[in-house]
Amino acid sequence: MNPFRITLFCAALVIAGAADAQTAMRIRGTITAIDGNVLSVKSREGQDLKLGMADSTTVAVARAIKFEDIKQGDLVGVTGMKRPDGSLAAVEVHYLPPNFATSHGPWDLLPNSTMTNANVEAMVAATGKRELTLKYKDGTQTIAVPEGIPLVRAVPGSRSDLAVGEYVFIAAQAFPDGKMTALRIQVSKDGVKPPQ
Repeated sequence: MNPFRITLFCAALVIAGAADAQTAMRIRGTITAIDGNVLSVKSREGQDLKLGMADSTTVAVARAIKFEDIKQGDLVGVTGMKRPDGSLAAVEVHYLPPNFATSHGPWDLLPNSTMTNANVEAMVAATGKRELTLKYKDGTQTIAVPEGIPLVRAVPGSRSDLAVGEYVFIAAQAFPDGKMTALRIQVSKDGVKPPQ
């Protein structure tokens, strides 16, 4: 291999290593300050975090919905917990953006919780019983939806919706130097919190 190709190969390795060093994070917490493009958050774990906001950072606000608003074919995310009989009960239900990848697996909202991102295949709404049957890439799940849990749709917002004291759920990227960038921010509004 000639020296030029060796140099190109080494540069590609460095670039790949830098990309791998970025870590995707989910942050839940309360806004404590906003200073230009820097958002300060007290995380639910008690950490004081500062996140940069790029021009591409998106903001959405949470809006409450009713179970009856959910329709067959809708794309939703459901945090679930196993009941003693092994079935799943929803902790929260939220709408997902179009073309979101469907899946089912572990989630970090609560210990031992799961997340099912899927299309609604069927729903049951009867006295004392509400269920969603969700179809995702590798299978289906039928999940009970108890009364009183958060049911939410995220709608487009703006940076003006970010205010001290509001609750946020942030998809962020962390870098080896300790800096963090917010990619997507969901923020509470009128008392409705992003539940996931």
